[in-house]
Amino acid sequence: MTRTEHHRKLERMFGRTNCNQGMDLEITIEEGAAELELVVEPSMHHPAGGVHGSYYFKLLDDAAFFAANSLVEDVFLLTTDFHLYLERPVSSGVLTATGAVVNDNPRQTIAEAVCHDEDGNELARGSGTFARSSVELAPEIGYE
Repeated sequence: MTRTEHHRKLERMFGRTNCNQGMDLEITIEEGAAELELVVEPSMHHPAGGVHGSYYFKLLDDAAFFAANSLVEDVFLLTTDFHLYLERPVSSGVLTATGAVVNDNPRQTIAEAVCHDEDGNELARGSGTFARSSVELAPEIGYE
């Protein structure tokens, strides 16, 4: 299997994941990198009218995770640690999170991600540590 085939399979797995259903969410995965776009909906707002931090976390964790899993073709990775910095609120538009691997070794992979709004303003950033699991990348988890 080529890396490109692996990346497309990860994109399909992402699209089929239950927690992504009902959101206007797109992903693109390349070697050591991933980009997600999310269209903000009012249902994502906290009581003060901004996007709830859990959406920033989801975008950043997914961007970093899929950047890391783009380098691993046999098993699903697990997020073992993630640091999140919320920098600026937003209440509408398209959010884009870009993730990249910054350190890859046999025991763990470290990836970072940054989230911007449509005007290029940085909204949040994060970094995570990812470890190999015992779950094979297989059709049973949507990897096909």
